[in-house]
Amino acid sequence: MMSPFLAWSLSLALALLALAMACALARMLRGPTAQDRVLALDCMYTCAMLAILVLGLRYASSSYFEPALLMALFGFVGSTVIAKFLLRGEVIE
Repeated sequence: MMSPFLAWSLSLALALLALAMACALARMLRGPTAQDRVLALDCMYTCAMLAILVLGLRYASSSYFEPALLMALFGFVGSTVIAKFLLRGEVIE
């Protein structure tokens, strides 16, 4: 049984994460440089991963945590590859 305060806090956290993702999407679509777009994409996947974790807490299910872990892993690798491509112009040397 979840307390009403915890349920309200998790709902607020989901709403704020959705707002953060919307702001990051706006920056990704508008951002003047490729670096801005990459940082916005990085922020979006981080917010999505945190939203999945909040949903796992909200529904008291541990099945949400493995996809969040995989999302964090692939997001980190993807951000590293894109940063290397922007820095050097190639991914594999």
